Amino acid sequence: MAPLNVGSLGEYIRDQRKSAQYSLRQLAEAAGVSNPYLSQIERGLKKPSAEILQQIAKALRISAETLYVRAGFLEDHNPGDVVTAILADPTIGVRHKQVLLDIYESFRKEHGSQAQEAAPAPARAQRTAPTKARTTTPRTSTRTTRRNA
Repeated sequence: MAPLNVGSLGEYIRDQRKSAQYSLRQLAEAAGVSNPYLSQIERGLKKPSAEILQQIAKALRISAETLYVRAGFLEDHNPGDVVTAILADPTIGVRHKQVLLDIYESFRKEHGSQAQEAAPAPARAQRTAPTKARTTTPRTSTRTTRRNA
């Protein structure tokens, strides 16, 4: 596990807060933590728990995993990760980051469904049972209409 760099984490949270145009008090209230405690986290004086980081991430509308990596709780296996790059960019506002992440996720889901469709025929046959062809008959209306003469 990576060593904890509390100061770097606090600076990152402060940057994200400012990017989201939150005051310290507003973020503390949105995250459900005390104003002094959040201030101490931002200044690198306190080591927040994973739960507190999750609350802060939710209030900032960023990935909790990003904060976990910054805090040293998780290792960053892919430094070129798109999500990390979007979230780390200080020139993009929170709203725009969320839009980019939503678009990226929709592309990933679409690609995932295409990958499943491209699976070899035997693998697909095992996943889906054969279905009988259904015959349908046209529906007829029981209502009659009156025409004006």
